[in-house]
Amino acid sequence: MKASSSWALRVVRGFARFWWDLLVGDTPELFVAVLLIIGVVALASLTGHDNMLAVILLPTLSVAALGASVHRAWRGLRRR
Repeated sequence: MKASSSWALRVVRGFARFWWDLLVGDTPELFVAVLLIIGVVALASLTGHDNMLAVILLPTLSVAALGASVHRAWRGLRRR
């Protein structure tokens, strides 16, 4: 019984690490930004039924998040 539970635990840990590396990777702030962007766009689309606002918000917030991440990485490189 002990061997199967340790195998199952290793499988669960490996699965969790795979998803963490896939979704979060090296930049957890982009993962959080994506979650926030999806939430803001969903709220804009559902609460006011304003799909045009959602169409404008999605690319605008995405470019802003990517720009902020690139700026942060660039600033980190210049400090070295």
